[in-house]
Amino acid sequence: MRGKQAPKRELTPDPKFANVYVTKLINYVMFDGKKSTAQKVVYDAFDIIAEKTKENPIEVFERALKNVMPSLEVKSRRVGGANYQVPMSVRGDRRYVLAYRWVITAARAKKGRPMAVKLADELIAAASGEGDAVKKKQDVQRMAEANRAFAHFARR
Repeated sequence: MRGKQAPKRELTPDPKFANVYVTKLINYVMFDGKKSTAQKVVYDAFDIIAEKTKENPIEVFERALKNVMPSLEVKSRRVGGANYQVPMSVRGDRRYVLAYRWVITAARAKKGRPMAVKLADELIAAASGEGDAVKKKQDVQRMAEANRAFAHFARR
């Protein structure tokens, strides 16, 4: 890696809930720099969550993130001409990145409804431990468990 790593930017909390994690969700939903559109989608999704679950949408969102964050993942390592899938524990920041990515990808994969509705449904499902994002996390964890025999290659 050449040069210095770019410094981490401090995010400002979102205007409605004053929560940095909601700001991050808005930034991940955003396309082509259209932040106001992304904010509308996320806030509408939170309104739908509040309406459907009769709970605080922030609590549902945080529970969903917690259920989707992986603790183990596999990384490819080339050792002696062979590629091994080596299980590694996931760093704190990367856990959040993967969780956001999987939730938004799962929501976008569903067709035929507005994004706010799809995002709300995915967050509700993830908060209750089901849905495509949770399934993705379980697949990644299962893959890491299956390749535990190659864990000794991680210490290099």
